[in-house]
Parts: sequence; C-alpha cells; structure tokens
Amino acid sequence: MKTLKRLFLCLLLTCIAHGLTAQEALKEAETAYAQEDYAKATELYESVLKNYGDSYEVYYNLGNACYKAGKTAAAILNYERALLMNPGDRDVRFNLEMAKLRTTDKIEPLGELFITQWMRAVQNLFSVDTWAAVGIIGFILFAGCLTLFFFAKWMRLRKTGFYAGIVLLIIVICANLFAWNERKALTERSGAIVFAPTVTVKSSPDASGTDLFVLHEGVKVFIKSTLGEWNEIELEDGSVGWIHRKDIEKI
Repeated sequence: MKTLKRLFLCLLLTCIAHGLTAQEALKEAETAYAQEDYAKATELYESVLKNYGDSYEVYYNLGNACYKAGKTAAAILNYERALLMNPGDRDVRFNLEMAKLRTTDKIEPLGELFITQWMRAVQNLFSVDTWAAVGIIGFILFAGCLTLFFFAKWMRLRKTGFYAGIVLLIIVICANLFAWNERKALTERSGAIVFAPTVTVKSSPDASGTDLFVLHEGVKVFIKSTLGEWNEIELEDGSVGWIHRKDIEKI
C-alpha cells in the first residue's frame, strides 16, 4: 500500500513538474514573440509541441510566429494543424486566409453543391470532441423522448415525445457523422503543404516524367497515393500529378 502511495505521489509530482516546465516554455515563447524575436518564439513553440504533445493553441501561436518571421509555408502548415484540432476557431481561419494571400498560386476550388457547403460549414462549427458530446447528450434525450412516447398517459405528451425524438435522432446522426469526419481528418491527414520555393509536378513518379505544372511554397495539396519517394497529389481545383516527398510537409 505504501509503495502504491509513493508511486502515485511520484507520478503526481512528475506531472506537476512537466506542467510547470511547459508553462515556463510557453511564457518564454510569449515573451520572445512580444519582443519580436520570432525565430526564438518559433523554436520554443516547436519544443513545447515536441516535448508535451499537440495543442491547437500552440499550433496557432506557432503559426503567428512563423507568419511574422516571413515563413509563409510554415505559418499555413501550423494554422491548418490548428484547424484540424479546432475547426470552429475563427481567428485561426482568418489568419490562415491572410497567410494564403502571400502565396504565389491562387487555386480556385471546384464548385460544390450548396448543401455540401452548408454541411461542411456546420461541421466546422465544433471540434470532434464537442460533436461527440453533442451526440451522446442527444442520444440520452432521444431515449427520454422514446420513454415519453411509449409510457406517457396524455396524447399531447406522446406527440411531443414523438416529434422531439425525430429531431433529436437527426441531431444524433449528424453529430456522429461530423465527429467521424473530423476524427478521420485527424488520423489520416491526407493534406500537405508545399515547402519547396518552386516545384514541378510530374505526370509520373519519376524525375523524367512529363512536366505538368509548377507549384510554389504554401500551396495546399491532398495526397492520393504514395510510390517510393513520390506522392500522387491533387489540388483543390482537381489537378493531379506526382511530387517528390521532400517537397511537401504533411498537415
């Protein structure tokens, strides 16, 4: 029993020490950023991510430091990573659009149906954890409505339970779908950012392949497949080609 208590105490003290160290590193990074030492701030934020795990706030602050330092591709990369973890953050989304204005290539996305755009906009309101919580709460309320429908004595209450249950069922289905989509985006991470100043996209996974088009740093691409050191990528406008792995960084 005493051994367990000592082990628990050691783990607790270790966690507290790590928390203090992380807070100290963040404070130092914030100070460096305030003093316009963006290179140091970038280094400190990267060390926090490396030593203490992912955090959308740190990715956001790292993106700001990279943006101020003139590292457009790195800024876009970190803003995109922050959005994966918290799609509803308007500040991150705004800063990402500002960073994209610095890029050379202006890729126009393919047209989408209004319902698809609307569903994506709704999905991006919350993070995966929030949607999961909405789904759980909605299901509990749905079960309550079923109970009301089957066991209420008054017809008005039964009707209320029936119609409310339908609405809640739709909410539960949508919340789980949104949570699944965002979890898939987090785990698969098919998006990537071009880091090479200029790169020629090829028709095949080989340096001798036909030149298709040229991309510049900061452009977002989607990895479709991988063959050796080459990735088949697709742009938001539907253009497809092959690019060397070293020229891009996965989101």
